[in-house]
Amino acid sequence: MSTTEKRKLRPRLIGVVTSDKVSKTRKVTFEYLSKHAKYNKYVKRQTVLHVHDENNESRVGDQVEVMSCRPISKMKTYRLVRIVTKGVQVDTSILEGEASQMFEKKKPETPAAAPAAAE
Repeated sequence: MSTTEKRKLRPRLIGVVTSDKVSKTRKVTFEYLSKHAKYNKYVKRQTVLHVHDENNESRVGDQVEVMSCRPISKMKTYRLVRIVTKGVQVDTSILEGEASQMFEKKKPETPAAAPAAAE
């Protein structure tokens, strides 16, 4: 059995990149539904995995497909296969500037000094 056939059998997951702060490493969140044992209600759960991204292609908000691989480091046992959809990039510096202006406290205006009474 060749290595490509073995890789086809490995599980593949689709999740969303939540952090890209470290070089060649991404945090990817996977959401799923799980049935609660006592209440028999479906509860939303999530798993966060550290994924190896060799070319630093993915960004926060991208939907990516990952697959398991040999341990690359202590935390990384998955690697990036492909980017399914690109996320929307938002320029946060503009938003931060507007927010600071909105919440900036305005100094109360002091009434102008009354003119001296003329005699």
